[in-house]
Amino acid sequence: MKTFKNIWIAGLIGSAMILSISSCQKDFNPKSYDPPKPPPTFNGYSSSAEVATSNLVAYWSFNGTLKDSISGVAGVSTGTSFTTGITGQALKGAENAYVISAAPPAVKALHSFTITVWYNNPINNNGLINPVDIVNNNYFWGNMDMFIENPPPGGATGNLKVHLYDKGTSSAATDLWAGDYTITKPYDAWHQLGVTYDDNAGTAVVYFDGNAVGTQTQSGFSPLDWSGVTQMVFGTVQFETNPSLTSATGSQPWANYLTGSMEHVRVYNTVLNSKQAFALYSLEKLGR
Repeated sequence: MKTFKNIWIAGLIGSAMILSISSCQKDFNPKSYDPPKPPPTFNGYSSSAEVATSNLVAYWSFNGTLKDSISGVAGVSTGTSFTTGITGQALKGAENAYVISAAPPAVKALHSFTITVWYNNPINNNGLINPVDIVNNNYFWGNMDMFIENPPPGGATGNLKVHLYDKGTSSAATDLWAGDYTITKPYDAWHQLGVTYDDNAGTAVVYFDGNAVGTQTQSGFSPLDWSGVTQMVFGTVQFETNPSLTSATGSQPWANYLTGSMEHVRVYNTVLNSKQAFALYSLEKLGR
């Protein structure tokens, strides 16, 4: 009787083990296993560093430094600091704050080019904001100005303009104006501005958040000659520095300073196409 009881108990235990193993096997379905997926690519690029790598000739990350990481040229701060950016740190602006840098040799040698910059600025009702300016010491405007102005109440939109000047130190050459382009919700969030210039066609294309918003061709503009350019300024236009970086004018009441943050200023010595421009925006937005 005792032996039968032991056999009966052993049988129950064995059945329980079989049911348990069967249950585990039933729960595991190889077809439902989902391995980690690789990060998305954009038009064939998986990181911003892959976009036109050999054509990137100047790059200010502003990740705790004022240096162009390619030439090693360092800027000098007036009133700026560093804050949290998209990746790492970003340059933090303020009223009457900016960075002045010597123009790297590659910027002086530009013909066809692409320039991009990320910014995050509160609604600005006091005048235009201009993150990057390539200085002309003898002319009212710089050789490259890229600015936003005239927001309506609430800042739902803004006007984006780009100005180019084809002779780096002259006060009598040719202007190329591209704008006014209406951009939506340009404040209180990270956005990317960009411009490409084709020196063969005399054509500029303006970008906002990786998408072209306007194109302008100026006859008689090219060839570009910035060989005499000496300075760049980050955070305002050239005539809002103290003293003004141009002999043509001093401070203007309708101009202002980028009081928010900026980072990832890239200069390429080629025209990025629309797919490259969108890939660069998308990857930098993801911190890649």
